[in-house]
Amino acid sequence: MTRRSKAREVVLQMLYQIDVNPDVAAVAVREMIYEQLPDEDLRSFAWSLFAGVRESRGQLDSLISTAAENWTLARMAPTDRNALRLGAYELLFTDTPHRVVIDETIELARRFGAAQSPQFVNGILDRLIPPEKRASDPAQPQEPSE
Repeated sequence: MTRRSKAREVVLQMLYQIDVNPDVAAVAVREMIYEQLPDEDLRSFAWSLFAGVRESRGQLDSLISTAAENWTLARMAPTDRNALRLGAYELLFTDTPHRVVIDETIELARRFGAAQSPQFVNGILDRLIPPEKRASDPAQPQEPSE
């Protein structure tokens, strides 16, 4: 597991914790991140993801709900819901390449979700890839310019 993968795992665990127990204080989350990640750069990375998801949660939930046809957030498993929030945040608000985000999020869904979670997460995140990120992907076929 890469260092950033470990940080994403910790963030997913903290998002899950806050989701099922909203009374957990942010300082407690920060302490848990500090305990689980030995490196200050990873702690900063993890905290920026966690804080970003928390700050953008309303917008993320709205986008996920729209992309998840026939699913409500309340019907989703908490692990899937929070993996989607984390993946959507990274897709929309960071410079992380979309292929990395999707691969990392699918792996989190595989490790912590149900058997169908990786496909579920993949399908929804694919709909959330910003057009500019999709267009800048050298592996994507480009439209011929006329």
